[in-house]
Amino acid sequence: MTGDRPNAVRRAWSAYRQRWKRRKLLWRCLRAGGELTPLADRTAAIQPGDILAFAAVRNEMLRLPQFLDHYRRLGVGHFLMVDNASTDGTDGFLRDQPDVSLWRAAGGYRASRFGMDWLGALLFRHGHGHWCVTADADELLIYPDWDRRALPDLVSHLEAVGRPALGAMMLDLYPRGPLDRAEAGPEAPPTEQLPWFDAAPYRCAVVPPKRNRILRGGVRERVFFPDAPGRGPTLNKLPLVRWNRRYVYVNSTHSLLPPRLNDEYDGPGDPRLSGILLHSKFLPDSAARAAEELRRGQHFIDPGLYRPYHQAVARAPVLWHDGSVRYRDWRQLLDLGLMGAGDWLATGG
Repeated sequence: MTGDRPNAVRRAWSAYRQRWKRRKLLWRCLRAGGELTPLADRTAAIQPGDILAFAAVRNEMLRLPQFLDHYRRLGVGHFLMVDNASTDGTDGFLRDQPDVSLWRAAGGYRASRFGMDWLGALLFRHGHGHWCVTADADELLIYPDWDRRALPDLVSHLEAVGRPALGAMMLDLYPRGPLDRAEAGPEAPPTEQLPWFDAAPYRCAVVPPKRNRILRGGVRERVFFPDAPGRGPTLNKLPLVRWNRRYVYVNSTHSLLPPRLNDEYDGPGDPRLSGILLHSKFLPDSAARAAEELRRGQHFIDPGLYRPYHQAVARAPVLWHDGSVRYRDWRQLLDLGLMGAGDWLATGG
């Protein structure tokens, strides 16, 4: 029994620290809300039970039409979006969408925790009690049977089995040739423009005390970080959450507080229902965007450390190799073990 007491004290101290970290981050989000200028506030149209989508964007006109179309088809009722000084017409396009509320943020993306402070303010203000999708403009959420069963069915199932969130792996898509050449025109789905992906290897680890997961592997690690896999991108996310104003994202949508929410996803091989974020980062503008990021330095805590990565992407390399797999459908991803279904498919109509 005497050995249990120190462990209990450590657990209590860790829980106390995580509560204070959560409050500190929530306070950051509330302050960041003061940096947002409304350009089109249509939030009065939000109805109880609506599924909401949140995103921070900058110069995303190549991706936004398909982003909006995808999530509308899935059943999102309203989009709450922050534009960070776009110069390609993104803000005007979004302002004209009847189901979009739009704010402008003129501050630094990195200083706002890569947009999460801005989105945290909107989630606190408008997301409480709603199922909320938080995703980048280059991330399209899919899950088993997504083409037949929309998000309202999915969240009803999650509520029935007592799950407050759905985890997903970000799956990088790429063309067979150089990154500045898609395999289909801009009107085609991302999976036709960028039809290839790495099916393996991936590895997932639990990190105390937040119990957040770190999932790494895939094409970006293979090509850009073969000698430093610890610097490869984190691929696990929690993009769909039944939001509570006590929740806060810590590191993009990779992790949440309170810590119990991070237990909702263990990466590829987790048999529970999960999803995939089809990641269209490597559309033909990726080389130009990487060159711009070399100048702006807004996408990493230590931009200098990742300068070689941006330089490599700016050269529009070929990511395809003999182990690349051509995308077919969600069943393929389920068979590969990249997402799970739990008993979701057994409950289908």
